[in-house]
Amino acid sequence: MGGTIAECDRAGDGDGDHSGKARRHGVNIQTVTDPAGELIWYSPALPGRTADTTAARTHHIVTVCERLRIPALADKAYEGAGGAFCTPFKRHCGRDLTVHQKSVNRAHARLRSPVERAFARLKNWRIFRHARCSPNRLTSIVQAVLTLEQHR
Repeated sequence: MGGTIAECDRAGDGDGDHSGKARRHGVNIQTVTDPAGELIWYSPALPGRTADTTAARTHHIVTVCERLRIPALADKAYEGAGGAFCTPFKRHCGRDLTVHQKSVNRAHARLRSPVERAFARLKNWRIFRHARCSPNRLTSIVQAVLTLEQHR
């Protein structure tokens, strides 16, 4: 489970597509993979300014995982999503993490690596590195890419 920004031109909603985190215009795409990293689902595109937790709630990923009791390994952007979301520990107030917290974070990163490879496969499609179309069209492009990825 994770989210990424697909870069695109500013032809859509204007400022709504600007991601402050990525410092560019784009759309937020959420991804769900199986433990082996195979793509299960890409979300419809949301404006780039949408936070990952908000996007997961918008697409009902949080409630589905809670209802079905499916554990989801997520990155630090999903902290506070609740339920079955497992996120790594964050440093607070400049204090270092304990040895136990560091080892848990390493194990978490090891288990999440297939998800990151799924994002790499998504970003391998040139259209998601810099789309020259309106952000409104990227939802149908995401659906087409998911279909192609699942039938390769």
